[in-house]
Parts: sequence; structure tokens; C-alpha cells
Amino acid sequence: MDRVNPLEQAFPGLIGSGYRVTSPATDGYNCLAWAAGEDTRWWWPDPAGIGYWPEGIPRVETLEAFQAAYETLRFRPTESPDPQVGFEKLAVYARGGRPTHAARQLPTGRWTSKLGSGPDIEHAPDNLAGELYGTVALILQRPSPHADRLDKT
Repeated sequence: MDRVNPLEQAFPGLIGSGYRVTSPATDGYNCLAWAAGEDTRWWWPDPAGIGYWPEGIPRVETLEAFQAAYETLRFRPTESPDPQVGFEKLAVYARGGRPTHAARQLPTGRWTSKLGSGPDIEHAPDNLAGELYGTVALILQRPSPHADRLDKT
């Protein structure tokens, strides 16, 4: 009897996609933090102030608030999710207009996500689209001194 892979059950787009788990599950940080390049705290705009949220940004679950939070890190909206030399990119997913997830583009052009308190994975952006996270609703980018070339290895 085949065992059901819980990641593939939650995200059917991962099946046969070549995704890979890159770190074990932990509740020390979440997708928003991971997309921002952090792995030491949980980002979320909860009104009670339990999670980290950039100062001065409304603690509401809207695309505008998420964009404003990432703008504190110099990210700006862009149209294309395609890799671009000299830039780091983020994708913010939403379902019904409400943000649900964020992913960061790697220099290879693949994406990395922290799945709640689950593992980090490397994937393509559409692999996570579906009932749980919705679709990519916002792409942001910032200049990166570390992305001076696209690594195709």
C-alpha cells in the first residue's frame, strides 16, 4: 500500500514536479520571514502583536499591507517572476484577495518556501497554487549584491 505524501496531498502541484525538501520542519519562523531572508522569527500581521511585523505597517491581512511590509526591505512591485540578474524576487500568494503565503526566488530561478511550521522546499511558483494558498498575486523585487549572475548549476 502506497503511503500518501502529506506535502503532495496539501499541494498536488508538487507531484512529479521535481521539488525537494531543503530543511526539516520547525516553528521558529514562517514563510513570510523566510521570503524576507530570516529564519529566527515568525512574521505575521496579527492585531495582538504576537508575531513580528515591521513598525508602522498596518497589522492587517491585505496585499497592500504585505507589500508595504516588504517595501521596508527595499522590495518593489514588478510584473515578471522570471529570474533577473542583479535582483532578488518574492512572490506573495493570495486566496480570495487575502495573502496566504510568500516565497523567495533562488539564484537558479527556482523558488524556496517555508510551509507553515513544516519544512522548507525548493519548487516552481505554480507548484503551490491551489486550494490552500491560492495563486501568486504579487511579485516584488529588490536589487541584490549577491545576485550578480544566474547560477544554472
